[in-house]
Amino acid sequence: MIKDVLLVGVGSFVGGSLRMLISKYVQLAIAGSFPLGTMVVNVLGCFLIGIFSSLPNSNGGVSPAARLLLTTGFCGGFTTFSTFMNENATLLKGGDGFMLSSLYIIASLAFGFIALLAGRHLVMSFQ
Repeated sequence: MIKDVLLVGVGSFVGGSLRMLISKYVQLAIAGSFPLGTMVVNVLGCFLIGIFSSLPNSNGGVSPAARLLLTTGFCGGFTTFSTFMNENATLLKGGDGFMLSSLYIIASLAFGFIALLAGRHLVMSFQ
């Protein structure tokens, strides 16, 4: 368990550091207030987790430790959006996949936005 935590921690550190660098670089390279840096990181993270989660397990493939480092660690630190999309792709494989995936997307966006507004409101109420 300690090894897994360390693998995820190292991957998260590298992913989070790259997220900041890429996002800032892209944002500085374009004019305007549209969060293109974040969007680029999110899309790139989705592409990478698609690659990492599809790599074979056996016959010279990726070990479980390497997969943990790359997906949960690196991609999780780079962007949790990639994990969210990968989970939706996994949900699509089941019998009620489209309904579950749709529910997960809508609920995550709606409740996430409501939680953000609630958190902001809470802080503003103390100022």
